[in-house]
Amino acid sequence: MSHEPNIEDSFIDQIETIILENLCNEQFGVSELAETMNMSRSNLLRKIKKTTALSASQFIRQVRLKKSMQMLQETQLTVSEISYQVGFGSISYFIKCFREYYGHPPGEVGKGTLVEEKEPVQTHYFKRHQRQIIATSTLFLVLVISFFIFSKKETTKAVEIEKSIAVLPFKNESNNSSNLYFVNGLMESALNNLQKIEDLRVISRTSVEKYRHTNKSIPEIAEELDVNYLVEGSGQRVGDRVLLNIQLIDASTDTPIWVKQYNQKVVDVFDLQNEVAKKIADAIKAKVTAFEMEQIDKKPTENLLAYDYYLQALDPYNTRTMEGLEEAISLFEKAVEEDSQFALAYAYIAFSYYYIDLFQKQKQYTELINNNADKALLYNAKSAESLIAKAVYYMHIKEYRLALPHLEKALEYNPNSSAVVNMLSSLYANYIPNTAKYLTYALKGIQLDIAANDSITKSYIYLNLSNALIQNGFTEEASKYIDESLNYSPNNYFAPYVKAYILYARHRDIEQTKKALMLELQKDTTRLDILQEVAKLHYYQEDYDTAFLYYEKFVEARIESDLDIYPHEDIKIGLVYEKMGLDEKASEFFTSYADFCENDESIYKSVSVAALYAHEGKIDEAIEQLKVFATKSNYQYWLLLFMKMDPVFKPLKNHPEFNNVMQKIDERFWENHSQLKNTLEDQGLIK
Repeated sequence: MSHEPNIEDSFIDQIETIILENLCNEQFGVSELAETMNMSRSNLLRKIKKTTALSASQFIRQVRLKKSMQMLQETQLTVSEISYQVGFGSISYFIKCFREYYGHPPGEVGKGTLVEEKEPVQTHYFKRHQRQIIATSTLFLVLVISFFIFSKKETTKAVEIEKSIAVLPFKNESNNSSNLYFVNGLMESALNNLQKIEDLRVISRTSVEKYRHTNKSIPEIAEELDVNYLVEGSGQRVGDRVLLNIQLIDASTDTPIWVKQYNQKVVDVFDLQNEVAKKIADAIKAKVTAFEMEQIDKKPTENLLAYDYYLQALDPYNTRTMEGLEEAISLFEKAVEEDSQFALAYAYIAFSYYYIDLFQKQKQYTELINNNADKALLYNAKSAESLIAKAVYYMHIKEYRLALPHLEKALEYNPNSSAVVNMLSSLYANYIPNTAKYLTYALKGIQLDIAANDSITKSYIYLNLSNALIQNGFTEEASKYIDESLNYSPNNYFAPYVKAYILYARHRDIEQTKKALMLELQKDTTRLDILQEVAKLHYYQEDYDTAFLYYEKFVEARIESDLDIYPHEDIKIGLVYEKMGLDEKASEFFTSYADFCENDESIYKSVSVAALYAHEGKIDEAIEQLKVFATKSNYQYWLLLFMKMDPVFKPLKNHPEFNNVMQKIDERFWENHSQLKNTLEDQGLIK
């Protein structure tokens, strides 16, 4: 019998060695392991999954936990010391993982009853003689079926390629330029149908539009868009017939894997669009559920003239200019005149009015947005567009929590909707704070909007992602993307501001941060966001004289412009004014802050109230509020960085429970951070 090393065992041994070499580095995860192994992340994930039946992040955690057990048995180190030495930033999270894996907490190791390492249910490889028994025995087939499938199919099953696809702008083959809207409509319909399939990752229309007149090759486009398949099409409308040439291309080989020429009557255009989506999904073996098939088969309207008006409206609508939107509304309204139950047209009327009103101080079209959204839902409640229309109405009237369920349901109907993903990212960033969801949707958004049309848009996409990363404590990743943002647009208005704080998170150098922000303030002295940040940094250093100079300018500008901004900062401003002997004015800020706390519905309410109680001398009540906050999840990293140095909390520092509750807040954050990192790695959102 051969005693040559098993290839899978050798692979596992190799990655275990690498993990152990980087054991104390909490940031050493799947991406770092893949880089060290000189493998792509996807190949590493696939191979670990095949060999161990674990995700890569689970396997890394397993190696850390096994080493922790060995250290508990063989050394005199404390649980806390071992936790950090095996790469867990949070002791509580380490204890939780240890208990889940071994069935008992680490503190019980060595007490006489639980000293032996417990073999987990899932092991990363079987011993060689066990493999041989499995290979020759059918008696235990049921028990080892999962192992049997993985080991036996390896030689015959091809490596599964990610089902990522981009639909390039279709070409108008007619000499009549007025025919272009119809060809564009065919392209948009093909895109929309594919977006309804959750098993696909479909790049947004805005990302592919830049390739309408490109000379780039298929492999170049695919690399830029990070997709494995591209759809090309050309067509025209001739009288009552549609002529369409379409092909699905495997980007890795630049060869078509499905080609079709259509010559059908216009009355059959919906059947044509639906068949294209089904044929493409079938060609790349995408799973299409019965509900997704039902959504694809559903005709938007039976009235072809109404549909023609709708297609004509899309081009001006996509300009997002005032003139374009007004032209689009006129055409969408003609569509609903022809078909009074045309839900899709009603939804786009609502969108158009929403965009017209978006930056207007005095809103004019609130009722029109609502009425058209309601009609869209009335005639098709299972349409992503109908749900988005109602969501934008709620966003328009600032009822953000009411928008959430509509957007989340819309994402079920259209899992590849970059519009929905970006709206959710914005809501969780700004209006319903949840740092984990903010980052998750920001990462999904960048996958769908991977190649925005211009460098400025790209810069802001990377800025948003960087901001989401730093809020969750992913400092190195945030630093990478903020640099990308500035590379695309050095004049990005907000990127230097975010970069200054990312650098603070890395180096904890408050003087460096102040200098960086002052440079931005010198470029534009009217920037109230920077003005209050500079004031706040001086406040943290208890340099109240200088803080007052900047806060005073900020307050004057806020009053002059009648702006209701940064109400959560009023307690800091009040404290500075109090230190300057301006008690009456300070009292106004404290009253304003108390009103803010009363109306605050965010996860930060308890910590805000704690600050108020601390200032009022209600020490025990303040500590109780901090205890409440210590149970919350997904709060911003900035709290950890600045809370302990905030002068408003100084009266609490002598309380016997203060340090303990602050440690719990810290541990809770890093526990959330570790869990989020594992989830994002498993979903393939962090590379």
